[in-house]
Amino acid sequence: MKNFKEKIIVAIDTIDTNAALRLTKTISDAGALKLGLEYFCFNGPEGVKLISETGARIFLDLKFHDIPNTVAGAIKAILHLQPYMLTVHLSGGYDMLMKANEIVSEYCLKNAIKKPIILGVSVLTSLDDNDFLSLGINGKVEDQVVRLAKLAEASGLDGLVSSAKELKIIRKELGNSLILVTPGIRLMDGQVNDQKRIVTPSQAINDGANYLVIGRPITASKDPGASLDHISKVI
Repeated sequence: MKNFKEKIIVAIDTIDTNAALRLTKTISDAGALKLGLEYFCFNGPEGVKLISETGARIFLDLKFHDIPNTVAGAIKAILHLQPYMLTVHLSGGYDMLMKANEIVSEYCLKNAIKKPIILGVSVLTSLDDNDFLSLGINGKVEDQVVRLAKLAEASGLDGLVSSAKELKIIRKELGNSLILVTPGIRLMDGQVNDQKRIVTPSQAINDGANYLVIGRPITASKDPGASLDHISKVI
């Protein structure tokens, strides 16, 4: 039986650094830990550094989205944290994405550090076709995801964050050119919470995901380490 822990990114959904550090100790063998906007806004770069100093690989999910120069400056300001992964919104457009890629490459080369994996965020898993209608966007979610996936590839990004519902069509259209990171993962008996386009871990891996982002099924359990181990073995 294979162990897929290296494919699991655990979402640390707390602003409490001490709680995050305690949790990190129990899931230290996960592929990476995801720290998002909520954690970063409360704890800042120093909070990220504390988690990183445990040896954990950090997926810094800040979803940068602004004019090209602003995004480049913001990304440059966090690269000293040496994240394993970081995210930018693909809807920021080609110029923004190219500028982000350029600043990361330049900074990492100059400072002799490993370049983080740059992931483009396509369509948030909290959105569905009905949300698109309310936003005045014509077409289906999967059509937009494919367009944005092609933009990610064209602008030289390493990968894409997208729902597992679109994994098959992305792989069909682009093959294996992009690393695919999939949030919205739930166990068969788990709660959906605020996600709409969700699947189980095994289905996501079979459909082409390279990494799975899993939060509450692990972090909200009585024994996060055991939950991580269990999920990694049943994929």
